[in-house]
Amino acid sequence: MSRYAAAHASPNGAGDARPTAIQILEDENLIGKLPDKVMLVTGISSGIGIETLRAFHATGAHVFGTVRNVAKGQAVVDKILASKIPSGGPITLIEMSLDNLESVRKGAKDILSKTDKLNIVVNNAGIMACPYGKTVDGFETQFATNHLGHFLLFNLLKDTLLASATPDFPSRVVSVSSIGHRAASVRLDDYNFEKEGSYSPWAGYGQSKTANIWLANYIDRHYGPQNLHATSLHPGGINTGLQVHQQELVNLMKDNPEWVRSVKSSEQGASTSVYAALSEEWKNKGGRFLADCEEQLEVGKKPTSAQAASAAKGAGHIPNDDGYKSWAYDKDGEERLWKDSLKMVGLE
Repeated sequence: MSRYAAAHASPNGAGDARPTAIQILEDENLIGKLPDKVMLVTGISSGIGIETLRAFHATGAHVFGTVRNVAKGQAVVDKILASKIPSGGPITLIEMSLDNLESVRKGAKDILSKTDKLNIVVNNAGIMACPYGKTVDGFETQFATNHLGHFLLFNLLKDTLLASATPDFPSRVVSVSSIGHRAASVRLDDYNFEKEGSYSPWAGYGQSKTANIWLANYIDRHYGPQNLHATSLHPGGINTGLQVHQQELVNLMKDNPEWVRSVKSSEQGASTSVYAALSEEWKNKGGRFLADCEEQLEVGKKPTSAQAASAAKGAGHIPNDDGYKSWAYDKDGEERLWKDSLKMVGLE
């Protein structure tokens, strides 16, 4: 049972007893303890990206953060550094637009020019449920941004992650997915929704979030024996700029008491990312889907410990089933997506 099961059993809104990213570090005794490590977070200019960056900074590690908007990212970095966390390590900003493969290549080159070590990567950046569009490389926008950009970035940094891995401190990749993956599996025959009438914002988002899970599963299966592990996760419901294209839905959810109770602050939303990246529990394993700092089961199956604890308190139901859909684990699909993605990003 997760040590945080009780805290997640009866959510009471943002800022309640559920852990923050910093609390995870305190519980793992990692504040200021990792000055010799190097970490990377994509998308650090808003939401949980900021709080993941802040937490990694507190470990003393050298943290790289990628942003599309350098000025906005620099403002975040300046604010974190101004807080003068005693244990804080250096922060290096990297310009990178994940919807542009050339920008990803340039950003990865910039990272590798500044470090020969990389221990942790959190694929955090993403967009959600946006209108149909294609990137400059010709790919559907959500698939390109959420999956292909991170896929290429991993492959460009893979050798450094492997070279930095040791049995005592395995390298880790954390893939920030979502329960939104339940909306759709990966369209192996039509990644770009070119079949007439096939696109909807949520189908595009679902495909990209399932692809995030598949990426982590593939990495852990193939590189786990070399001390490089990967997990995927749902961070929880957090009010951030991610919902920019779904304001009507946001307005509806604000009137739903159960939703209001389940919402997390950004500090809490980053907790599972930090837990997956740095906890002792996930040091030597991966290939699983997490939420609320705990491995999840298939939707509607046996409840997690947090859900069981809630039911034991008399709730009589499973209130926050953050489980995965069956297609989240599809070895053949993962292998096919990997091979196709190599071709799409020009790494045949």
